[in-house]
Amino acid sequence: MELVREVFDTNALGVITVTNAVLPLLRRSPAARIVNLSSHAASLAMTAEADGPLSGLPSVAYSPAKTALNALTLQYANELRKENILVNAAAPGYVDTDINGHSGFLTPAQGAAVVVRLATLGEGGPTGGFFSEDGPLPW
Repeated sequence: MELVREVFDTNALGVITVTNAVLPLLRRSPAARIVNLSSHAASLAMTAEADGPLSGLPSVAYSPAKTALNALTLQYANELRKENILVNAAAPGYVDTDINGHSGFLTPAQGAAVVVRLATLGEGGPTGGFFSEDGPLPW
């Protein structure tokens, strides 16, 4: 249970804390963007497919915590839409990092591409979306 609490603290409660702390600064920016670092594993549609590539993920912590993060992304997007603050979730893909024992097939730079793209969206860009580098992902 401690692991579940830690993962939710990081991926959901921590995001609320940090987002609320920086909102006063973001509100003063002419082009504020919030990009939450999600995961393909957060997609209910993708993990629900019985024979899909993400079915059977052995995680009662990570996937649900990232799904909660996606819900927060939608809530903040709706709340901040009238203030022209764009809020989106990015799924970088399976990136080669210490966390996964360097088993990922994308470099950190490749994984960061979608984050950078969403962080630099022009005025009128999408908000309340869930994206990989290949485009929108299903919730």
